[in-house]
Amino acid sequence: MVHSVELVFDPDTESVVRGIWDALRDADIPSQAPAGRPHTTLTVAQHIDAQAEAVLQELVDRFPLPCRLGPTLIFGRSAGVLARLLIPTDELLDMQADVYRLCLPYMNPAPLPHAEPGQWTPHVTLARRVAPARLVTAVRIAGRPAEIVGRVTGLRHWDGDKRVEHLIG
Repeated sequence: MVHSVELVFDPDTESVVRGIWDALRDADIPSQAPAGRPHTTLTVAQHIDAQAEAVLQELVDRFPLPCRLGPTLIFGRSAGVLARLLIPTDELLDMQADVYRLCLPYMNPAPLPHAEPGQWTPHVTLARRVAPARLVTAVRIAGRPAEIVGRVTGLRHWDGDKRVEHLIG
């Protein structure tokens, strides 16, 4: 599994995303429900040492940040990942670059390339392994409401090996 540092959202934003997850699941589309927590990954590697959490404390005074979840995205080729774009703002891009920079000494091996500043696509995953035949239904469900306005409230370190989150701040 992997480790990641992620943005987490306010309860209202989480609730809207969970509602989309539930609607996808009810349509027999493999959503993130019920086990996941809505988030946006900022950086990811096979391992991020827990010492990074102390260094990331310097960023917690930047929260909350306003956010908007916009258009539906599809990543992948045959069985896609369905997501909503987290609309990039200067504050969001600065946060991602700073998290990447601060975590770099604690990531082993190096971070995955799609997490590098300038290569990163901010998003919230809604479903994985969506078959092509299910994409029309999945996109219709995922796109409602057309825009989700909320707040990013903090950071977490996700330990994918132990499936445990460590809130930062």
